Amino acid sequence: MADNSISISTLGRTCLADSSICEAKVVETSKENLYIGSASNVEEEMPQVETRVIMVQEAGKQEELVKALEETQMSYARMESVNELEGLDSPEFENVFVVPDFQDSVFNDLHKADCRIIGPPVLLSCAQKGEPLPFSCRPLYCTSMMNLVLCFTGFRKKEELVRLVTLVHHMGGVIRKDFNSKVTHLVANCTEGEKFRVAVSLGTPIVKPEWIYKAWERRDEQNFCAAVDDFRNEFKVPPFQDCILSFLGFSDEERTNMEEMTEMQGGNYLPVGDERCTHLIVEENTVKELPFEPSKKLYVVKQEWFWGSIQMDARAGETMYFYHKANTPELKKSVSLLSLNTPNSNRKRRRLKETLAQLSRETDMSPFPPRKRPSAEHSLSIGSLLDISNTPESSINCGDTPKSCTKSSKNSTPVPSKQSARWQVAKELYQTESNYVNILATIIQLFQVPLEEEGQRGGPILAPEEIKTIFGSIPDIFDVHTKIKDDLEDLIVNWDESKSIGDIFLKYSKDLVKTYPPFVNFFEMSKETIIKCEKQKPRFHAFLKINQAKPECGRQSLVELLIRPVQRLPSVALLLNDLKKHTADENPDKSTLEKAIGSLKEVMTHINEDKRKTEAQKQIFDVVYEVDGCPANLLSSHRSLVQRVETISLGEYPCDRGEQVTLFLFNDCLEIARKRHKVIGTFKSPPGHTRPPASLKHIHLMPLSQIKKVLDIKETEDCHNAFALLVRPPTEQANVLLSFQMTSDDLPKENWLKMLCRHVANTICKADAENLIYTADPESFEVNTKDMDSTLSRASRAIKKTSKKVTRAFSFSKTPRRALRLALMPAHSSAEGRSPDKHTLSRLSSTSSLAGIPSPSLVSLPSFFERRSHTLSRSTTHLI
Repeated sequence: MADNSISISTLGRTCLADSSICEAKVVETSKENLYIGSASNVEEEMPQVETRVIMVQEAGKQEELVKALEETQMSYARMESVNELEGLDSPEFENVFVVPDFQDSVFNDLHKADCRIIGPPVLLSCAQKGEPLPFSCRPLYCTSMMNLVLCFTGFRKKEELVRLVTLVHHMGGVIRKDFNSKVTHLVANCTEGEKFRVAVSLGTPIVKPEWIYKAWERRDEQNFCAAVDDFRNEFKVPPFQDCILSFLGFSDEERTNMEEMTEMQGGNYLPVGDERCTHLIVEENTVKELPFEPSKKLYVVKQEWFWGSIQMDARAGETMYFYHKANTPELKKSVSLLSLNTPNSNRKRRRLKETLAQLSRETDMSPFPPRKRPSAEHSLSIGSLLDISNTPESSINCGDTPKSCTKSSKNSTPVPSKQSARWQVAKELYQTESNYVNILATIIQLFQVPLEEEGQRGGPILAPEEIKTIFGSIPDIFDVHTKIKDDLEDLIVNWDESKSIGDIFLKYSKDLVKTYPPFVNFFEMSKETIIKCEKQKPRFHAFLKINQAKPECGRQSLVELLIRPVQRLPSVALLLNDLKKHTADENPDKSTLEKAIGSLKEVMTHINEDKRKTEAQKQIFDVVYEVDGCPANLLSSHRSLVQRVETISLGEYPCDRGEQVTLFLFNDCLEIARKRHKVIGTFKSPPGHTRPPASLKHIHLMPLSQIKKVLDIKETEDCHNAFALLVRPPTEQANVLLSFQMTSDDLPKENWLKMLCRHVANTICKADAENLIYTADPESFEVNTKDMDSTLSRASRAIKKTSKKVTRAFSFSKTPRRALRLALMPAHSSAEGRSPDKHTLSRLSSTSSLAGIPSPSLVSLPSFFERRSHTLSRSTTHLI
């Protein structure tokens, strides 16, 4: 019976050596003082055992398994029931059973008999990679969790835990009861406990139990690994799982934002005072006392706990963020001293004066002076760097000498008791420079460096290109101003009226030219990147919230800090001007300061010039995106946009009369575009379309050298705000007239025509730009604006557009017009040379209109040019 049910194939020694046998040989040969003979003698004494694969039930019917065994020359056999197990027992073979189902009775019987069991994916994977079969003391179905060490926490039901542990073993994973540094994943059913806290501190991934179940569902997929980030992140434990939050002391807008982020991070929220809440988030700067006595189960924490949990992508420990009532004796004392009801006594006045002096000294030590936070529009307006009178320096402090300046030096000289005005301005310049360097250091150390760190929990907060866009050349600016600050500090410590301050800024003028333009020119892009990332990436938003609340930032946002380099150079120029006023004429630093101020203005001029070029290039790109079919050669480094004018076409060229035309005047060309018509029959937008559709359609890109005359059409009852261009295209033998009516009142027609003529004259190298303008009567050039806005005129234009669309829809573009006309003509007419009769002409006219062929009554575009050129030749003979 056994012989009939078992088919054994012995195709020689397998190339997939059993790893268990290899390990046994290594162990035996590594034992010392047991065998003196060589390794060959050891192999001769050991019995030769061959690995044989037993395919159980349905596994023996899978062709891919049989094919894999035959290709690897593996000995195999088939087994239908457990009763055949005794017949397969042989000392010459190490049996490995391939079971396709780890839940049926055959699997349970083999497992109880302590047999080696693997799943079909293990066999296929080893055969594909040419690796030996893995040895495991437990049944191994697949290797999707191989080399993973898991730990469990928060599970109360033993049956669920046993089920999860069994599945992990079937996928090759290892389980540890206690959490240690070797654990690769923590499977958590809650967000509390010692294991959870340790995993958060070590940055170990924390996942839900669904991660194991979903990985088991994909057990038959080849090369699947449960540890890949894309798959594992679907089952990560959110920071606020099992948490119900309430918010106290926040504005309505900020509270709404925090409630939305709570739901995004797996939590819920309730009103303040609800007994079901687990956490009360307090705005510690506005809340002085709690409105109720919190229960022992309620965590009362600062808002930093909320943002810190989102940033680290895990629930932070509450003990570090407990809210404590600010009710210290020192605060009460300062409040009483600053009270408005202070008695008018000498002692209290003296104490109040000392308190205010102490607060003033603390303010001077801080690089961020107390100030009211400006509005976004005021604080972020760059303006012109040359207009230094409009750029206030908000970081100037007129306090005492910094501590670093009071340190003794070998070459230091005592500071005179009566300090000069020049010394006071120099000290102020040093203080502002020191504060500015501290701000740059805060930007780098508090924002840039943490964002660039590797191994961030939850992955990088921002992409490298986003970090580069935001911070740009801030480190280079920091290096330059650190050197300037050190030189100023040395000058203040070793003060002498003859010391030159202007030489310091002349020394670093080239470095300022090199470092500032790249940052200032792209500051708007940096600001937009911050705003976009803050909206789209909650972890970055939390990162900013945490750092902006720190005292180093002075409660200023990152955008407000980054605008300081934009403001710094104008403020330095103001201080140098003030220093020059208090410098004697005989002092050699007087002329040096003038040179330093001039060099700073050159730096700011260079920045403004680069900024202007950058904005000009951006304007050209905007035109390219707005005009559909715009030529690519419009993009040029020497080209800039001068003016944009909205008009209406008054003739039949460059488009139909009454159509809205936009003229883009560049320094050397004129882009003509019309407003796009609504497309009929468009049911969906193209895939991957991220930009809004272009609102204009390209007509013609005309070099300004083709404009021969600019006609200023006189104002009459039938003609208002009109002008024309006399153009000589290179493909035409005669002049072409383009007539327009300006529709915008922002730019007067006279100014527009002068601007156009000036750039035309520059293009053709003529000095007399005014000679290009010619005042003309509208009747002589058949130009009028009558009834352009009437209902009848608009309806007529709409009918004309619809007719063109229908004509294009029924046109046979692939058929030549002459061939189509001959095909529609009667055969005998063409043969006998007779002209067609009236019935044939009418039939030809109707069919030709449907076929897109102009009828004899219609005037073609070339004939229009020809007729128009004859008319213009009589009107413009005296113009050319």
